[in-house]
This record gives sequence, structure tokens and C-alpha cells, in this order.
Amino acid sequence: MVAINGLEMARQVYYNLTPAQLVELACGRGEAVLTDSGALRVTTGKYTGRSPNDKFVVDTPAVHNDIAWGTNKPFDQEKFERLYHRMLAYLQNREVFVFDGFAGADEQHRITVRFINEFAWHNLFVHQLFVRPQGPVSDFAPDFQVICLPGFKAVPEIDGTNSEAFIILNFERRIVLIGGTHYAGEMKKSIFTVMNYLLPQKGILSMHCSANVGVKGDVALFFGLSGTGKTTLSADPNRRLIGDDEHGWNDNGVFNIEGGCYAKCIRLSRENEPQIWEAIRFGAVLENVVIDPVTRTPDYDSDEITENTRAAYPIDHIPNALIPGVAGHPKTIIFLTADAFGVLPPVAKLTKEQAMYHFLSGYTSKLAGTERGVTEPEATFSACFGAPFLPLSPLVYAKLLGEKLEKHNTSVFLINTGWSGGPYGIGKRMNIPYTRAMVTAAIEGLLDKVAYELDPVFNVYVPIECPGVPVDLLKPRNTWADKDAYDRQAQELARLFAKNFAKFSGNIPVEVVAAGPRTV
Repeated sequence: MVAINGLEMARQVYYNLTPAQLVELACGRGEAVLTDSGALRVTTGKYTGRSPNDKFVVDTPAVHNDIAWGTNKPFDQEKFERLYHRMLAYLQNREVFVFDGFAGADEQHRITVRFINEFAWHNLFVHQLFVRPQGPVSDFAPDFQVICLPGFKAVPEIDGTNSEAFIILNFERRIVLIGGTHYAGEMKKSIFTVMNYLLPQKGILSMHCSANVGVKGDVALFFGLSGTGKTTLSADPNRRLIGDDEHGWNDNGVFNIEGGCYAKCIRLSRENEPQIWEAIRFGAVLENVVIDPVTRTPDYDSDEITENTRAAYPIDHIPNALIPGVAGHPKTIIFLTADAFGVLPPVAKLTKEQAMYHFLSGYTSKLAGTERGVTEPEATFSACFGAPFLPLSPLVYAKLLGEKLEKHNTSVFLINTGWSGGPYGIGKRMNIPYTRAMVTAAIEGLLDKVAYELDPVFNVYVPIECPGVPVDLLKPRNTWADKDAYDRQAQELARLFAKNFAKFSGNIPVEVVAAGPRTV
């Protein structure tokens, strides 16, 4: 029996095991099986994604005035302490897995994190997703501790939770409690939420984005909600990957918060995403991917378990990854949106004020069939392209963005990876080679050499030409057979933007408000 961090009653504590040891234990304990590529395959039961309604922040005097209550749900201090001690008691006479690592590739701004897991595969997940110590760990003093026990289910009437599942962050105690859900992504996003609380207090912009860098040191950032192409478009064989999801931007440049990648792999193919395909090998974790019971070959086209199938792997599984993930200031920022209404321009250049407007809006579309009850495209707005992970007001992050854009003269582009020629069901999804051509032109500065026209509805600057893209495609109204239908749909989306943005009114500069779409 090993005594560590209140785990004196645990039967066995496995401390900082290697991936090989964790894979062996996960298989031996019946938690997982190996696929034909050597990746570990697991299923997560009823929870195949995050549970935002089950996430809370402990309301303490030290943080009360900082937290954006409303988007963040408060949790009682006393109930947290009772739950914390019940979880420690739950571990009595059980096997426990501990991983000590870092969040933040920049050594000046990283935090130390200790993960305490009930499952070996969960411990492998955090080992691969976070920054791993170089060499043996000794005298590790965690800044934050995450206790993740899927088998421990809350009792809402007693514990004050909304269900059996819970994710509770206590910034004062520096503890995160996770229970009732097997979905490993809760650990990853909990620490991202922690960094979204800590970094802005140091003048560092924390960002939900992917990042890569060219041979000349030119850094590009890609913001976008799920389904917009953030991971796919940032995986470029001609550029080095800094990270695929979470970054900080300080006075020296950008840095990856993580040490691994967590890619959606529904309909993954070697032809379209070769880097991700090859990264799914020994040491990787596949969540909820259907596999052949005999050959153990994954069926990435199947959504039998969930559409949200995932692959987790260390970033060094990507051959051209930048390690450590630290680079200079961004030359280019790209906001990605998948507009299912088919009215946004495929590419537009944004002023600082327009960039702050669209950053605060965080727009994309949900498609019919992707969620129960969604029968036609729905506009979705997620502030800063990551509202569920923002403990502070979105205005804090937008202000930091505006300051950094101005200081470093960073170019910002809005790229629509959604529909053209009509809405979803009538038009067609933007051709991927065209989208890649727009991204390349933006990053390589080719769009700095062309003329622009102001879109009369969406109030953004649209290039009159783009290398590798048909001219008519650049103006979405030209691609619609029914121009009146386009005008009605464009106005409808403009009104949705305005309605969403109204919640920020009175708290931001008028020039940022004026940078949004124009309604009639």
C-alpha cells in the first residue's frame, strides 16, 4: 500500500507508469482491447461526449467576483468537501493510477497537474494528452489535482449535482472532481478551463485553437467549433504542427497547452488525413470506434456508438510536430465557420474590430440530423469559439485579442467551410481544395496583394480574387440561382448575429458593435 495525496487506504497506487505498462494493465483489467494498429480501443458507455450541464465551479469568496456566473454554474463549498471525502473513501482498497505532468509547453507559464484515476486507460489518456516530464519525477508539487472516478456516481438529492455525473472545479482548493462519466475528454477540458482562468490574469490570451508554423517561422492560428475543419486544415505536411486544440499567447509568442492531440475520427481516411491515420498506433487511445471483433480493424465510417468517435495520441506521433510546442507571434489568424445557410463569403479579411466581433460571436451551424430534434440548420454561437470552457467573461479574452492583434499587426481572415450556391440540402459543401487554397493564400500573404470589396450585409472585406479559387465563388450571392432567396437568407443570418451579440451591448466599444452584419 502506498500513501500519496490522501490515498492511504488504496490497495495499490501505480505511480507514473509507462504507456506500455498502462496498456498492459488496461487490457488485463478488461478496460480495453488492442486494435490491429496497436492502438488501445475503449468504450465510454452512456456518456460519449462532454456533459456541460453537469459542470460546476465552486463559489468561494476568492473567485466569486471573477467568474462569469450564468454560463458557469455555482457549487456549494460544503457540498464540495463532502463529495471530495466521499470520493477518497470510494478508493479504499482499490487500485489507483497517478500521473504527474504539466499543462503548458512554455516552462514560464505552465502549471503542474496531478491526475488520480480509477482506470488505467484514463491514466494513459492524460499521459499522452498533457506535457510529460523529461526524466524521473521527484518532489512533485501539483498546482492542481484532478480526481477522476467514473465508477463513483453522485446522488443529486444529496450532493447538489444535476445527475450522477459531475465535473466540479474548485479554484481556491485547486482540485477538480470528476465522477459518473467515463468520457476522458472531461479531464482535458477541465484543465483547459483552469488555464482559461489563470492565464488571462497574467496578460496571456488562452485560446481554443490549433496552430502551426512555416519554415520561415510564420505562425498561423485556426479557431473554429466542431465540424468547421480546425484540425484538418491545421494538419499541413508543409508546416509544423504546434498543437491541435489549446494554446496561450504571451509576450514572446504562442505555446501549446497540451502535449498531445484529441482528434475526431468519424469517417477518417488515410487519403484525406494521413497524419492522423498514421498517428493511431501503439500508445494511442481510440474512444467508441467500432472495430471488427475478429481482425480488430477499426471502422471509422461507423457511427453505431456515436458520431463523436475520438483518437487521443501524443503529439510526437505527428511526424512534423514542433516539440516543445513554443513559437513566435501569429502572422495570420483564421476563424473557421461552417455556414449551412450558404450566405457567408468563403473568405474575408477582418479589421481588428471585425475580428473582435466575430471572436465574441463564435458562429457556426448545427446541421439537421446531427442532434435529436434538429430538423433544419441552426445557427450556433459560442463566444471565443469555446464558451463552455471560459470561467471569465468573454470580454476579457476579446480585449486581450484586440490588444495583441494591434501590437503584432496580425492579419485575421474569416473562412467559410460550409455551403455555397444555396443552403444545406440545396447548395453544395465548399470544395476542400478551394478551402485549402484560401487558407494557403491567407497564410502566405497572397491575399495582401489583391483588392477587396465590402460585403453589404456581413460588413466584411471580400477579395475580388484568390489564387486557385473561381472568382464567382468568392461572392456567395453570385452562386445562388434565386437572388431574392439569398437576400432573405442573408438578412435572417444577420439578424441572428445581432440578436446573439445584444448580450454584450453596453460593455464593449461602439466600433466593435458597428463591425457586425448590417440588418435592414
